[in-house]
Amino acid sequence: MTDQRLGIGFIGSGFNARFHLEAMVGVRDADVLGVWSPTRRHAADTAALARTLGVGDARPYSSITAMVADPSIHALWLCGPNHARTDNVEEITDALERGRGALLGLACEKPLGRNVAEAKRVTALVKRTGLNHGYLENQVFAPQVEYGRALAWARGAALTGRPYLARAAEEHSGPHSPWFWQGELQGGGVLNDMMCDSALVVRYLLTRPGADAASVRPRRIAAHIASLKWSQPAYAKRLSTIMGRRVDYRRRPTEDFANMVIEFETDDGRRVLGEATTSWSFVGAGLRLSAELLGPEYSMAAGAGGRGSGGKAKRRDGADAGGRTRGCRLRVRG
Repeated sequence: MTDQRLGIGFIGSGFNARFHLEAMVGVRDADVLGVWSPTRRHAADTAALARTLGVGDARPYSSITAMVADPSIHALWLCGPNHARTDNVEEITDALERGRGALLGLACEKPLGRNVAEAKRVTALVKRTGLNHGYLENQVFAPQVEYGRALAWARGAALTGRPYLARAAEEHSGPHSPWFWQGELQGGGVLNDMMCDSALVVRYLLTRPGADAASVRPRRIAAHIASLKWSQPAYAKRLSTIMGRRVDYRRRPTEDFANMVIEFETDDGRRVLGEATTSWSFVGAGLRLSAELLGPEYSMAAGAGGRGSGGKAKRRDGADAGGRTRGCRLRVRG
């Protein structure tokens, strides 16, 4: 990497991969140079999109091993379907261990697998390679979450004590691809799809800025799942019409709603709670995100695509507590 630019290869060419390509427009010192998909035409189309977006001179590859072998590619983005995750990682590991090429890192879309066994297998394989690795998370880095957390800790917790309750929700009307509605391919429903985002947000909000994540440790978890909308006969029929006959929620439903309560223990011996909610049954435009943080005399709300997506920082007595700030709102009782 003498030119100090990171060459990236994409595994997958669908909805997730296209989102990541569009995000690459804002990333410095990196180029998307390759795409592999089991359908070569799709790989070629996605590579063409990368070139159109100006994020790299991407071309389609005949295999994952071929991308590993290309010295211009330094890292891989795993964006393929869940049911292919383990096979994809096994091919990467095999190519590296046989000396077919070298990589600096591997980034993986969530989830790591369809179940715990697959997730452990993927983790073990990646650790065996010694690569830098991580999963592709974005919500904790959203400006409204970052600024809201900073405000709550600096102006609320500093005055009256640490926060004791965090809430996060991620909701939309359902996936875009037929395989994603099939539990055996996806690994279930919305719990496996999106709960990792909301669970991480509540832990992040409850963690003091600058402190290690281990300072807020999960001790007990209670979760609930339900199929609220898409297993209703009229909606199940509509879903099959849109997604094809293999998607049959009258006979093979998965959950379209999930919530979770996590009890954490802090490094100073306190008990704090995180409430996380995810849904494929939300009615509204696009994706709705929300986050809240509550402490003894303050509350913070942040979000996008719905209520809580903006506002003015206020004290309970009505005085200004910091002005408008990037999609978050803080209230402190004076």
